[in-house]
Amino acid sequence: MSTHDAGRGAGVPGPRTGPAPDSARTDERGTKARGLTARTDERGTKARGLTARTDGRRSQAPARTPRRSTALSSRTRTRLAAGTLLTPFFALFTVAMIVPVGYALWLSLFTEKQSGLGFDGPRTVFDGLGNYATALGDQAFRDGFWVLLGYCALYLPLMIGGAIALALLLDTALARARRFFQLALFLPHAIPGLIAALIWIYLYTPQLSPVVAAMEAGGLGFDFFSAEGTLPSIVNIALWQWLGYNVVIFYAALQAVDRSLLEAATVDGAGNWRTAFSVKLPLIRSSLVMVLLFTVIGSLQLFTEPLILSRGSGSAVTSTWTPNMYAYSAAFERNDYGLAAAASVLIALVAAVLSFVVTRFTNRRKEARP
Repeated sequence: MSTHDAGRGAGVPGPRTGPAPDSARTDERGTKARGLTARTDERGTKARGLTARTDGRRSQAPARTPRRSTALSSRTRTRLAAGTLLTPFFALFTVAMIVPVGYALWLSLFTEKQSGLGFDGPRTVFDGLGNYATALGDQAFRDGFWVLLGYCALYLPLMIGGAIALALLLDTALARARRFFQLALFLPHAIPGLIAALIWIYLYTPQLSPVVAAMEAGGLGFDFFSAEGTLPSIVNIALWQWLGYNVVIFYAALQAVDRSLLEAATVDGAGNWRTAFSVKLPLIRSSLVMVLLFTVIGSLQLFTEPLILSRGSGSAVTSTWTPNMYAYSAAFERNDYGLAAAASVLIALVAAVLSFVVTRFTNRRKEARP
């Protein structure tokens, strides 16, 4: 018997190759199952984490109330700060504007009358609208508004047109020494109106003024105090004082115009005139309206220049030449404070109506444009 046969007979196991893959597969399946279990546990853990976050958010929901209270307190602080900053303005506005206007309205309803024999002195009695009827029925008061109409017809075009022309000239690239001309144009506005009127009275007086002497030497005789020369003389004083102020406003508005628009207009072939009237002026429309409105209101308050000019020799200006002078004369020359208050209230009403008309007209033209 050979050794090979003996080994078989003794039952010694040989190398097996069949059953081994099955056990490997089983182990691999077990590993995959454990992996799936781990993933399931991980998903469960994530789910529990999400649940915990949801519970945490739910538990944090009532914490929004302090945020709202913080926002409310911030708004309250803002309102308090705004109120604190605006209080001085409203206090000054009330003292300097509301109270005087209210007192003028109250005073215009009363008048002073003498007793039957005049022994008891004047008595203040309620007159209702009597002072308003007296002012409107006075020819001198009505003529004052005609004077203002002629003044505005001459003053407004010269003021607005001259200020725009000078501002456009300063805004061009050809202008030189802009700071010098801005200062030179604005300096007359820094001089008080009373001082300016006195200076011009000196320049209008024939025996004193070098200007009048030069005009007479050139054969240009002109009486600044005559009935025909009074209105141009006053317009000249007002122009000299307020022209530079409006030039500064228009020039500042022109400096805010987008330069790319001006460059585009130049590229399209627009000249200086076309650029000025088609690009610049429409873009500073709000400044034009503001200056026009202020100029109209200021024209209704014409007082200082004619009052000083009335002191000149041979002046045609009377004590009731303008509505403001009429109110001043009624208060301080005739001691009729009720009539003066009524005239002042009527002037304020006219100014309010004109302001409304100017604003309404300009807004309609703005809306009518495409």
